[in-house]
Amino acid sequence: MRVISAVEQKLTQLKLGRMHAVVASAIAQAEPHQLGYGEFLDELLAEELLGRHENQIRRRLTQAGFPYMATREQFDWQARPELKRAVMMRYFDRAFVEKAGGRILIGPSGLGKTHLAIAVGTRMAHLGDTVRVLTAQQLANQVLAAPSRAAVSAIIQPLLRGQVLILDEFGYLSVDPQLGPVLYELVSGRYGKGATVITSNKSLTTWGELVGGDTTLMMAILDRLLHTGEVFYLRGASYRLRGKAPLVREGMPTAGAEASPERGGPDGRGA
Repeated sequence: MRVISAVEQKLTQLKLGRMHAVVASAIAQAEPHQLGYGEFLDELLAEELLGRHENQIRRRLTQAGFPYMATREQFDWQARPELKRAVMMRYFDRAFVEKAGGRILIGPSGLGKTHLAIAVGTRMAHLGDTVRVLTAQQLANQVLAAPSRAAVSAIIQPLLRGQVLILDEFGYLSVDPQLGPVLYELVSGRYGKGATVITSNKSLTTWGELVGGDTTLMMAILDRLLHTGEVFYLRGASYRLRGKAPLVREGMPTAGAEASPERGGPDGRGA
């Protein structure tokens, strides 16, 4: 026991936390299994590497700012037949990041757009990429509260550096026209360098209205997003309203009214 205590003390000094946590049980198991010195050391080092890898993943997940955790396995693909699962799986591969791809998910609230976006980000964080997640309103609030151009740059820089950027709920609330130039700076700065995912309840033809009617600026933004990206349209009833009687008032659009594709083929994907 004195030897184990001395070893644990040294492991603490060396900041080998995982090895410190398992060394006592590893020694106890090594003796009956007659492990050689090399085998024993290899197992301890493997545990330390595993612990560090898990800590790195936890840090990336925390730094990303996910509103909640979501995975592709949790998504109900049968409820969204317009999304071809085999096609969508491409966005859970590192090639999506390596090609600095773009993905736009469009449809009414409650169809799983945010879930899919977060699932992509979660997957990439586990694969070692840095991810940043925020809503369009959060970005707008930060920009409007910034006292100077330097402060705006300080907001944008971490979003430019992240290997995956998820901008959620673009169009759900009216945003200040000042967001347009910032959004352009983000998209153009990430163009060819990082993957970008955007969710929206508005069709692409109305995006110019979301940034103060500057259609030219929005066309420049979309040109960069769609050069290496695709648009997916989600249709159907909200997950949150399953099992509930539909509430339809006169003049109220149905759940899929915003989701009719003006781009793309029969599977609802953009060109």
